[in-house]
Amino acid sequence: MLATLTGLGLSTAAGLNAYIPLLAVGLAARLTDAVRLPAGYEWLADGRVLAVLAVLLLAELVLDKVPVVDHVNDMIQTAVRPAAGGVVFAATSAAAEVDGSAWMAANPWAGWLLGIALALVVHLMKATARPVVNATTAGVGAPVISTVEDAGSVGISLVAIFLPVLVLLVLAALGVFAWLVFRTVRRRTTRDGVPRSAGGH
Repeated sequence: MLATLTGLGLSTAAGLNAYIPLLAVGLAARLTDAVRLPAGYEWLADGRVLAVLAVLLLAELVLDKVPVVDHVNDMIQTAVRPAAGGVVFAATSAAAEVDGSAWMAANPWAGWLLGIALALVVHLMKATARPVVNATTAGVGAPVISTVEDAGSVGISLVAIFLPVLVLLVLAALGVFAWLVFRTVRRRTTRDGVPRSAGGH
């Protein structure tokens, strides 16, 4: 159970920012005993890989806060964030050692699939909400919401690694947020559609 929660939490964080959970897992594996990378994933704790991830993260932190540019960045990240979600889900084995979850170890494809799917869902919510925020705030809200997303990714990554049981609360909050985003987008679409209909008569 803990292995699944850790993976789900990291994948959720990857949907917000691909590089933060990758760096969190890599640094935790390199500097602490909280994460023990399974065979085939040792590269994630390599100093050169961590340096590249740090540079990519810095670029992401800047690009995601500029209106219009953030939309282009989200299009590119449609492939990157789900892939990162799959990697961090499959690469985390510390929780599996705690709860003796042998099934996940024997079926690595399940971790990849769950990680990719969850990160993609979170990414799509982010990409859907951002244009609404930009339009309603004339772009002023872009750096604010981006900073909140980055902070959320950091927080969720740390929770997933060190307190995986709290991931249940994160997923519940995510569900509420998804519902609010869906309702806001639907209201905006309906409202914007009414004048056009009325104008056609």
